[in-house]
Amino acid sequence: MNTSSEKTFGLGRGYVQVYTGNGKGKTTAALGLAIRAAGRGLKTYIGQFMKGQFYGELKALEKLQPLIKVEQYGKDAFVHVQNPPKNADRRLAEIALSRAKDAMCSMEYDIVIFDEIITSHFFHLVSLEAMLGLLSSKPDGVEVVFTGRYAPKKLIDVADLVTEMRQIKHYLSGGITAREGIER
Repeated sequence: MNTSSEKTFGLGRGYVQVYTGNGKGKTTAALGLAIRAAGRGLKTYIGQFMKGQFYGELKALEKLQPLIKVEQYGKDAFVHVQNPPKNADRRLAEIALSRAKDAMCSMEYDIVIFDEIITSHFFHLVSLEAMLGLLSSKPDGVEVVFTGRYAPKKLIDVADLVTEMRQIKHYLSGGITAREGIER
C-alpha cells in the first residue's frame, strides 16, 4: 500500500524533464526514454512540434504501438533562420500544443514528450506562458519531457531535471548532409 501522498498511477508524482542545448541528441534521448518505458509496459505520447519529415525512428516506433504513439505537427521542410516560420507553422504549433496537452491530461499516457516545443518557443510559435501553463496543468503521475534548443531560464527553473546537449564537434558543420539511419 502506498502511504505517501504520491499517486499510484504510472510514475508516482511524475517529473518535468528538459533536454536542451545546441548538441545532437535531445530527441534521441527522449525517444530512448520512451523505449525504456515501453519495456516496462508504460505508455508514451510523443507530440513533435515543427516536424513533418520522415525519420527512421518513426518506422521503428510503429512496432511499439500501442505503447508509444507519435504525432507530427510540422511541414516537410525545416523551420530555421533561413526558412523562418509561416502562418501554417503557427497553426500547426497551436494544434500540437492542444493535442499534446489533451494527451497529457487524458491520464492515458505515463509519459508525454513535447518534442521541439522549446525550439518552437524560440521561433515565436509557442509562448513561454503556454509552456509554463502546460506544466501547471500537468496531472500527478504523468512524466513530461520538453526538448529543443534555447530553453528559457524560467523553464529551466521549474523543471525537475535539465540536461544540456553541448556540441563540441559535428561533421555536419563540415558540409556532410544528414544520413539515413543516423540523423534521419
